[in-house]
Amino acid sequence: MNSLYMRALAVGVLAWPLLASALTLDDALRLAQTTAPSLAAESAKLQAATQAAIPAGELPDPKLVVGLQNFPIGGPDRGTLYGDDMTEQMVGIQQQVPSRDKRKARVELADATVARTAAEGRVERLNVRQATAQAWIRAYAVERKDALFQDFYRQNRLLQDSVRAQLAGGRGQPSDAVIPRQEAAELAEREDALTEQRAQARAALKRWIGAAASEAPSGQWPNWPLAHPYNLHQHPELQAFAPRTREAEARLREAKAQKTSDWSWEVDYQHRGREYGDMVSLQLSFDLPIFPGRRQNPGIAARQAELDQLDAEREAATREHTQVLDDDLATYQRLDRAVQRSQDSLVPLAEEKVALSLAGYRAGKTELMALVSARRELVDARFKQIDVIEQRALVGAQLYFAYGEPAND
Repeated sequence: MNSLYMRALAVGVLAWPLLASALTLDDALRLAQTTAPSLAAESAKLQAATQAAIPAGELPDPKLVVGLQNFPIGGPDRGTLYGDDMTEQMVGIQQQVPSRDKRKARVELADATVARTAAEGRVERLNVRQATAQAWIRAYAVERKDALFQDFYRQNRLLQDSVRAQLAGGRGQPSDAVIPRQEAAELAEREDALTEQRAQARAALKRWIGAAASEAPSGQWPNWPLAHPYNLHQHPELQAFAPRTREAEARLREAKAQKTSDWSWEVDYQHRGREYGDMVSLQLSFDLPIFPGRRQNPGIAARQAELDQLDAEREAATREHTQVLDDDLATYQRLDRAVQRSQDSLVPLAEEKVALSLAGYRAGKTELMALVSARRELVDARFKQIDVIEQRALVGAQLYFAYGEPAND
């Protein structure tokens, strides 16, 4: 039984690299959700705010008061603890009691801080998922381009065969034999540039998912459901203004509460010599906020200005996101048309032109350079097709994660 188990485990360990050799978009998003350092930081920040809110409405810790009163330093009883009937050893408890308005304001501020921190976490989650998706898309586009080279090189070998056949038949120029090799060198140069792009794309993806970025992206281009019309205020950055406003209003109420008086009480036990009786004292103290013009009012004005600033920032952010949304929609529609045009006409026409040029070259009716030019146009058309699909997917990621993704996704 144990040997069978160990054999199965060994097979599983050996098979794991094969199973993990491909990275889908969903895999990347799940990894980013669990490993992105910025999300871990936001989680810790929320936990800190939640813990800090627990004692917000509590009274301050009581104070232990000890002292020695009326200790003689002159006269016949100087330096003695019990020689003078006024000398007292004192121990007591003192409790500060902030006003009810202040404690209520602190609780409201703590709760608003927790809500604001949670909203910032949602904004960071959006940023991480969107950036991860876009990094994966860029890496996937590189792999799609790289897959084209097998066909490019195959076509190049066919071109070399055709040129040799033409030269063997006494047609063409001797210099024609160089042209296919030049084309192969140009293809290799583009492939080298693609290798650099792959390294850069993997590095960008590694920022969000770590070592798993070394795995080859696989799957299909993302096809997110893009709801229309879009609810602009659904964007997490705009939704975050509601708890930020609550926090600013709580700070304003806290500043206004500084005008209310705090108070404290103190109970003391006073011990004297044996021939004198012990005593108990009780005292109350109250704050007197009698100069609000120079103390409390400036703080209130500062908090009100911060609230006004936040209102202006919200309006500015709303206008900015309105522009970004309109720009993204226009760009997405243009790219969608470009993808369709590439699939329906540009690439098929380029392929047809290559086929006609090759047939004409073999029949001796078309120059070799015309055929090579048609082949370059086909390479460019196929690369451009991937480029527009990639750009459409990148813009789609911005729209989906900002407006279309379910809140609990």
